[in-house]
Amino acid sequence: MGKFTKEMVVDYADKLLIGLTEDEINLVLSEFDVIDKNIDLINAIPNIEEVEPMTHALDDFVYELREDVVEESVDIDDLLANCDSTLNREVKVPKVVE
Repeated sequence: MGKFTKEMVVDYADKLLIGLTEDEINLVLSEFDVIDKNIDLINAIPNIEEVEPMTHALDDFVYELREDVVEESVDIDDLLANCDSTLNREVKVPKVVE
């Protein structure tokens, strides 16, 4: 993928339903420029393609998986009793996106 353009930022912002001012667009472009430069530095490392991907940053990371145990949960009606507004068995919240 090439460099980010103003048109791409505006298009993505429209798809995410966020309006960006001209200053915010320029800020996003400058931040992506910094990210692109850092990626270019990483890609310039000799033999980077030969590095084996890690699953964790620490080599000696040890984990133990626990058994899946079915436990009793709180009754839904008891939980909903703590809510200010409910609709059927769901919490009703105010609309925040037009």
